[in-house]
Amino acid sequence: MQKQPTLTLALVDYPGVQKSALWGLADLFSLIPRLEPELSEPQIDLVTAPELPAAPYTAFVFPPSLEQTRGTEKDPLALWAKAQHSAGALACSVCAGAFWLAAAGLLQGRPATTHWALEQEFQGRFPQVDLKAEEILIDDHDVITAGGLMAWLDLGLHLTGLWYGPSMVSKLSRHLLVDPAGRAQRHYSSFRPNRAHGDAAILRAQRHMDLHVASPLVSADLAQVAGMSLRSFTRHFDRATGYTPAAYLQSLRIEKARNRLEQSNASVAEIAWATGYTDLPAFSRAFKSITGLTPAAYRDRFRISAQRDKA
Repeated sequence: MQKQPTLTLALVDYPGVQKSALWGLADLFSLIPRLEPELSEPQIDLVTAPELPAAPYTAFVFPPSLEQTRGTEKDPLALWAKAQHSAGALACSVCAGAFWLAAAGLLQGRPATTHWALEQEFQGRFPQVDLKAEEILIDDHDVITAGGLMAWLDLGLHLTGLWYGPSMVSKLSRHLLVDPAGRAQRHYSSFRPNRAHGDAAILRAQRHMDLHVASPLVSADLAQVAGMSLRSFTRHFDRATGYTPAAYLQSLRIEKARNRLEQSNASVAEIAWATGYTDLPAFSRAFKSITGLTPAAYRDRFRISAQRDKA
């Protein structure tokens, strides 16, 4: 057998990093020679700001953060990441780790993902990045970004596939009892609109939608609730919430439908009607456009077990 080239992986241990992701990635790769003795795991180094190695790595990863730690353009770790990438290293991030890659200038004009809850913050800071927060993982050849806090597992398996082939991914997945195929963040994200914007009139309209989600609400009626002209209401609503009234209402209805699918035994048709949809196909299309799943598939995946047992 031809000698396998040494793979080197730097896991960046920055302030506030999620330790379980840091060590979880190291543990994942340590399983490879146990499952396939002829293979060697990558050489893994934990990299910290005070001791930044100059030697080039095969890849480096900025894991998630449990705190509000964000990289800046002049941070030593961001400068190190930029130099590593220029030397040929594969740049990777998970969740908030994408802020570090973006600060290093490695995501400009590229598709990338991060945790769905960080979407607005990320877009506000890095508008030049083609953010696709609905995706769990995006491989853009020399840069790979993964989404949620636990997406380090998706990244680890993806790197395993790149370096060791699909059979090792299959072995690892069976050993870890995971099935990462077909996942997307939009299956898990939830609609949590801004209510702290300070606009009392718009908040009044938001609360009206909460209470009357099953009613046929139109922008003209909501403007009346807010005590504004239609044009002024539309402008203020968009500025306060980041949504048009129609998009907001659809997202609100689908969020309430998700909760009912998870927690009740009501039929899909009953849930559609209760959340303002009189046309079942239209409800199914809207639901899938936001979650990536049909209502039935969503219920199969996310229904609370106690409800499933009673069905």
